[in-house]
Amino acid sequence: MATIRLSDITITRGDLPGHGRRFAIHNLTLTIPHGKTVVILGPSGCGKSTLLRVIAGLEAPDGGRVLFNGRDVAGISPGERKIGYLFQSYALYPHFDVKRNITSYFFFRRKTPEMTRLREEKFKRTSELLDVAMAYLLDRMPANLSGGEKQRVALGRCITREPELFLLDEPFSNLDAKLRNTYRQHLKTLLREFSITTVYVTHDQQEAVLLADLIAVMRLESSESRSVGSVEQIGTVRELYDHPGNTFVADFLNLHGDVPAISFIEGGAIAPELDGYTIGVRPEDVAIGGDAPGAGVRAIVGEIKEDPLRQYRIVAFKIGPHTLTAKLLPGTTCAPGEPVELRFRNYHVFDRPSGEIAARTEAIRKALG
Repeated sequence: MATIRLSDITITRGDLPGHGRRFAIHNLTLTIPHGKTVVILGPSGCGKSTLLRVIAGLEAPDGGRVLFNGRDVAGISPGERKIGYLFQSYALYPHFDVKRNITSYFFFRRKTPEMTRLREEKFKRTSELLDVAMAYLLDRMPANLSGGEKQRVALGRCITREPELFLLDEPFSNLDAKLRNTYRQHLKTLLREFSITTVYVTHDQQEAVLLADLIAVMRLESSESRSVGSVEQIGTVRELYDHPGNTFVADFLNLHGDVPAISFIEGGAIAPELDGYTIGVRPEDVAIGGDAPGAGVRAIVGEIKEDPLRQYRIVAFKIGPHTLTAKLLPGTTCAPGEPVELRFRNYHVFDRPSGEIAARTEAIRKALG
């Protein structure tokens, strides 16, 4: 297994095509623990694929080091790093059939009875996991495969190479939604089976939540002259959702999809003690009056949407000039235009204007009761 550490990585690139801006990553540090799947999640253009290429040795950083098990790999060629890299294009050998593509690692090795036995064992187990052990498929050439079939073959080829590190760059982006869901499950089973250290790049939050042991959330900040990519926070899904480090992470990671991840309100609109802060409230942490815990906040009921399939109501509340979105149980009684008192089971306190989580969050909560 491999533990990977990116230490103070700096990357500067020329003008981005069609943008007229320079792209940069400054002093980025990130650790990928051995045997874990780390998903790099972020918007398009934030540098996710660039980081993957730096780890693979296909692109050199302008500063910083890439360490494999504590060893600087600057002098090690990509071919010697024992990396399985699955590109978006899959990059299959066009003159090899399916089986030969999957076992191509052995094709370039000295042929011995032991190597032949190992090749067949690897092929059998990998084929079972990826569902490619089908007679009609094994003799086909890449030109005659569908996108989903190419994806499985390319994944199988990476696994049979016995990599210490697995790099995947949005491998399901070319597939339709149904196939994506199927192959995500196949991949999750495969990664657990082989316990391979994995870095997975995606902008799809569902993939990240399903596959990740840890998620590294990246951000892109742009001006007229340049764009800068950065890792904002790394943690488990639950850690990122329950303890976001700033407003970007709180708003970006959305586990629901049908409602905003979080509503932001000026603290002064809730209580004098919160003046100067930004308050973030998750939709599931809102309750109307009664015996619900938390400080009471006056609001006016706005639009109400029923969602009987998910067994809750989506309600927009007005708190001064702000709108707060909540997910309430169907039996919750309220009507548009009605004044209510809201209570928050939980909330986050962010400094303004930095957007970073406030150091005094717990003290503020305690003071407000």
